[in-house]
Amino acid sequence: MNLAIIFGGQSYEHEISIVSAVTVGRVLETSPLYIFLDSDNRLYEIPSNKMSSKLFKSGEYRKEKKLNFTFNGFTTEGFFKKELKGFTVLNLIHGGQGEDGTIPALLEFYKIPYIGPRKDASTISYNKHLTKIFADSIGIKTVDYETLYIGDERKLHKLSYPVIVKPLSLGSSIGVKVANSDDEFQYALDVAFEYDSEVIIEKYIDGVKEYNLAGIETDKFILSIVEEPQKGDDILDFNTKYLDFSRDSRVVEANIDNEIRLLIQDSFKKIYSPIFRGSLIRCDFFVIDDEVYLNEINSVPGSMANYLFNDFESTLKELSENLPNVGNISVKYEYIDTIQKAKGK
Repeated sequence: MNLAIIFGGQSYEHEISIVSAVTVGRVLETSPLYIFLDSDNRLYEIPSNKMSSKLFKSGEYRKEKKLNFTFNGFTTEGFFKKELKGFTVLNLIHGGQGEDGTIPALLEFYKIPYIGPRKDASTISYNKHLTKIFADSIGIKTVDYETLYIGDERKLHKLSYPVIVKPLSLGSSIGVKVANSDDEFQYALDVAFEYDSEVIIEKYIDGVKEYNLAGIETDKFILSIVEEPQKGDDILDFNTKYLDFSRDSRVVEANIDNEIRLLIQDSFKKIYSPIFRGSLIRCDFFVIDDEVYLNEINSVPGSMANYLFNDFESTLKELSENLPNVGNISVKYEYIDTIQKAKGK
């Protein structure tokens, strides 16, 4: 598998992406090509022996070779240009440009094969409101919610306390707060609006069971184990979830009834196919009164959820060899020829 990992990007999850890239490289048998996108939208080729969080914090990465996108790959800058082609790119930019469709659009524009959400899938999974609408359209339940824009009247319209407040387009539990009163609600809005101009507010259900499942589909589904993540006091907060991005050893499978496991797997398959083909995603589910609810779709999960798979590298290789085929549109100028003939030209 000739793999290149693109990571970093303009995102509140920039540092998390770096940790994910280091971790994924550590679990792969063959060292990938590392392509770092910095906060100024410059690309750098990072040697595998220099992959360390300190390199990026210090700015030393700027001494490495600069890259540019080109047809089917990348080229180095400078007089003696070098082409880097024949790679499948793993999109490991969390949030921001990696999950909002920007990087997928660039990779598709330059016809570079890649593992990750396509543009339409990115649009759905990046926006938590659209995720809810999508889930409803395919018969997957979600918890009750309402949305609020930054200029709206800051009050609840349908829900009652306690509620959980989230930025609309952000992951890793950044900016997420539980509110049990009006004062806590106002504070939670202040925090969330620091990251986004719109928030989603959900009914908070104390003690709800949460489960994670990752997978891919090629000619068949390859699913991970089902994990029950360990939460903080109220929610799966950033400090707890941060471990996902640096885990390189397998976690313990959730101890749940097989009927619930099958319901979770069935829900995952409905969500994945066909819109998320070409990507390795992780879905986070709630189980309430023996019914499965979708919490979130992680289209670029932390460390690609490697810790959930029996054989992560084989799963990634299987996906890289069965990516969606994007055909070319043949432009023949027949319409223009017809007009010119009609004008006698």
